[in-house]
Amino acid sequence: MSAASRTPIDLRTTLQRVGVPSFVVSRAGVVTWLNDSAIAEFGPLEGNAFSRIVPADRLEFVKRQLKLKLEHPEAVTDYDTEVLTSTGCRRPAEISSVAIEDGDHCYAIFGVILDRARRSRVTGSGALTARQAEVLALIANGASTVQIAESLHISRETVRNHVRNIFRQLSVHSRVEAVAVAYRNELL
Repeated sequence: MSAASRTPIDLRTTLQRVGVPSFVVSRAGVVTWLNDSAIAEFGPLEGNAFSRIVPADRLEFVKRQLKLKLEHPEAVTDYDTEVLTSTGCRRPAEISSVAIEDGDHCYAIFGVILDRARRSRVTGSGALTARQAEVLALIANGASTVQIAESLHISRETVRNHVRNIFRQLSVHSRVEAVAVAYRNELL
């Protein structure tokens, strides 16, 4: 099948299944999409300023992080802060985001909100091998199967086997979900 004849992937449907709060924020700081996990945690925020879930004493810091991402889409903007749940409770969180680019500028920001209080390392039968950890790190950096194979000097089929085993170990169904779970469990 040629690349031109492939059906485009509906990323929103895929991200809906991610078990951590995930969202898209426009350049103006307005929530334009969020998954069910985010709605359960923060309420129906679509069309509202992201600042609704940021405590007043953290707002300027979080706004600076958004501005940094908009001005430098390639910059890493993973940071710790606190957020407000739908019940008004504060909780520690790690915000991890990437720019959604449109041509040469940042169109919007996609991010996940990881609960710092619940993060724990996967151990025992859930632990990844060293090679699986390498593959997962490359996936988190956006590498394709071909790029991973070339980088690690292994076959594409071996990469696919590692990815399947990572999915099984982390109890996930997609690369995006694997990365989100890995961050949550401090594997990355």
